[in-house]
Amino acid sequence: MATKAEQRDRTRSEIVRLATARFAVDGYAGVALEDLMAEAGLTRGALYHHFGSKRGLFQAVVEHAQLGVARAVEQAATHDDVLDDFLAGCRAFLEASLAPEVRRILLIEGPAVLGWGEWREGDLESSVRLLDEGVAELAEAGVIDDRSLDTVATMLSGALNEVAIANAAGPDPARGIDDAVAMLRRFVLSLRPADAT
Repeated sequence: MATKAEQRDRTRSEIVRLATARFAVDGYAGVALEDLMAEAGLTRGALYHHFGSKRGLFQAVVEHAQLGVARAVEQAATHDDVLDDFLAGCRAFLEASLAPEVRRILLIEGPAVLGWGEWREGDLESSVRLLDEGVAELAEAGVIDDRSLDTVATMLSGALNEVAIANAAGPDPARGIDDAVAMLRRFVLSLRPADAT
């Protein structure tokens, strides 16, 4: 028999799962809590107990999406070559971003609903942290110069987010990802230390 804590975690996970599907289709403004709770078979009080508010629920959905993307990036790191590993992580991010719940919730609605600062804080703890680590590994391996690594990671983060949004609406997302990763490889190699050229 499940403990109260296990039951609470299951209920919370189920609400996040249902809310993710709704927010991905209807957006934050288009989701009525009454409909969501009816679908979950719960009362509005259960939502407030677990999340405090609709915004609190949306924040949990965003965090769930951020962790899912970070997990995909980490799982892609299976190569012996540090550059191939880095590029595989970037590809995994772009592929994960094709999912409607990631694109709409994480890249479009997240910053608008939570505000840039709060959204960015979550992004810094997940995807950007992995990007920072990847850039640092490239520098340690001598693939890129070790100067201005924060700036390099910030530029790459912005570029990847923009490519993810554009690809999701584009006619051939798979080709868009291939093109982006090829361009990213060229960009990274352009940052080689002077003595490596």
